[in-house]
Amino acid sequence: MMTPSLARTLNALGLVAISVPLLFAFTDQFVNHDLPCPLCLLQRAGFVAAGIGIALNAIEPRPAHYAMAIVSSIVGAAVSLRQIALHVVPGTGGYGDPFLGMHFYTWAFVVFVLIILGSAAMLFLEGQFEPEIGYQRPRLAGLGLFAVALFALIALGNAVSTVAECELGLCPDNPTTYQLFEGQPAQGTPPDDGGSATAQ
Repeated sequence: MMTPSLARTLNALGLVAISVPLLFAFTDQFVNHDLPCPLCLLQRAGFVAAGIGIALNAIEPRPAHYAMAIVSSIVGAAVSLRQIALHVVPGTGGYGDPFLGMHFYTWAFVVFVLIILGSAAMLFLEGQFEPEIGYQRPRLAGLGLFAVALFALIALGNAVSTVAECELGLCPDNPTTYQLFEGQPAQGTPPDDGGSATAQ
């Protein structure tokens, strides 16, 4: 039977899993000097929004938190699918080096779908929404605290880098510099379609 404490643990594990693609893309941005395009940033925003819903569940599971994760993932999946469509035409190829046979934006679509399916499956387990005997409002500790702290740091890092890249205006289609630090170009080759491989 699904209990609130077990649900919190599963959501904490899910939050760590969501943090992985964000951290991978964020690391690639600086190691390979590959600035994320507008579509990439939207996908990262989708992961952050979905992660917030899962993080709230790691504190206290509620249907609304799962709904937030599902809706955010639907939007993120749509953006990922849009970027995939840019490369589906024969001869256009893909942008960036594949990872385990697929490009980052394809992996983003897969992860978004997994979040949707996982969150929907968890909604069927209603025992997590029933207070346990001797119920006290839960406090973050152990795995839950680690997962939320890790996710928060990665999300904050992405937010800061996005402001550095776009300032407070529109992001360029083919970013090559951090606009906040104009004159410090990234060393990567700009994409030819407005879509970088760093999708997450």
